[in-house]
Amino acid sequence: METIALKKTVLKYVEEADERLLEMMLSLAESYENNDSSVLSESDYQEMDKRRLNHLKEKSESYSWEEVQQRAKDSLKK
Repeated sequence: METIALKKTVLKYVEEADERLLEMMLSLAESYENNDSSVLSESDYQEMDKRRLNHLKEKSESYSWEEVQQRAKDSLKK
């Protein structure tokens, strides 16, 4: 669809929209404008980096995929 046709279609929806749809469209537009392509915050990335370094330095517990599966199965038995 061409840009002009897309704009006309979106405007049609806006004209007929209820408050809920307008709020969703506003949120989407603000997110696009702010270029919020990531759901994670900067502090989330810092925490992941910290945990990764602890893992690499063997300062945290880690499990193999098989151990994870077994632990999940065991937790269902309880």
